[in-house]
Amino acid sequence: MRLIGHRHQRTLAADAEVEGVGFVTGARVRVRLRPAPPGTGRVFRRADRPNAPAVPALAGFVTDTRRRTTLGPAGCGVTLVEHLLAALAGLRVDNCRVELDGPEPPGLDGSAAGYVAAVAAAGVVTQPARRPVWAPAAPVVASAGGATVAFHPSADPGLRVSYLLDYGPTGPVPRQRFTLAPGAGAFAAEVAGCRTFVTAAEADALRAEGVGRHLTPADLLVFGPRGVVGNRLRFADEPARHKVLDLVGDLALCGFDLAGHVVAYRSGHALNVELARKLAALVAQSSPRPVPGTRSAGRAALTRAA
Repeated sequence: MRLIGHRHQRTLAADAEVEGVGFVTGARVRVRLRPAPPGTGRVFRRADRPNAPAVPALAGFVTDTRRRTTLGPAGCGVTLVEHLLAALAGLRVDNCRVELDGPEPPGLDGSAAGYVAAVAAAGVVTQPARRPVWAPAAPVVASAGGATVAFHPSADPGLRVSYLLDYGPTGPVPRQRFTLAPGAGAFAAEVAGCRTFVTAAEADALRAEGVGRHLTPADLLVFGPRGVVGNRLRFADEPARHKVLDLVGDLALCGFDLAGHVVAYRSGHALNVELARKLAALVAQSSPRPVPGTRSAGRAALTRAA
């Protein structure tokens, strides 16, 4: 990895609050996004647990990636963090205390649009400290089971993310691709409103596990043999766009900015987080200071957030 520059860090200008129902538990939950000092990073704090345990949003603190990204241990961790993290990363909110009174942020409509609106209402301010921007010297790849996600060098500035969604020729979701190009406002306009999707078979399996039993096809996108059930797409390629949203949220766990081209084929949270861990490890080898994405950097962030 190559350090190619810096930019000023940013935080919220005021508190922002979002309330709703958790997708996993079905319980009411409130999340408050609060400004934080430079170098804090994004830190989740469970206000409903004794001593309000905090967990940094860094790849080294991920404990589960089955169907969603979970930070911290069972009982005091936070699950389904990727949509909220995508909103913060997409709007370049680098330092933020995320306080919530439950084990997950509100699911809202399955997208990041509600969080983007809350951040926009609160406003964002620039801070004096700088945030590093890292680029790959050579492709960095994570792959498993026919899926892959790779980070490639690119002459373009900023981060470009491409996703190829492929359920096969007879799959319920048509093959599609989408690329998020770097640029002001692109995340909010093209990706933030794209919703979580599942196949009808996946929805049945989740309900059997006790997850999302309160949800209906009107609450997210469910694909049956004939297409979307009981809902309408916001974009023809909304599933591929949502996969890009997930990637932005999962790669935010690096804790630093990326410049290059991420290309993903059928990847999910497990591979996304594996790539974030690889990038954090490569940056740690190139930097004499504690690097975001690692537990040593996470402990420093907790001290600043206290």
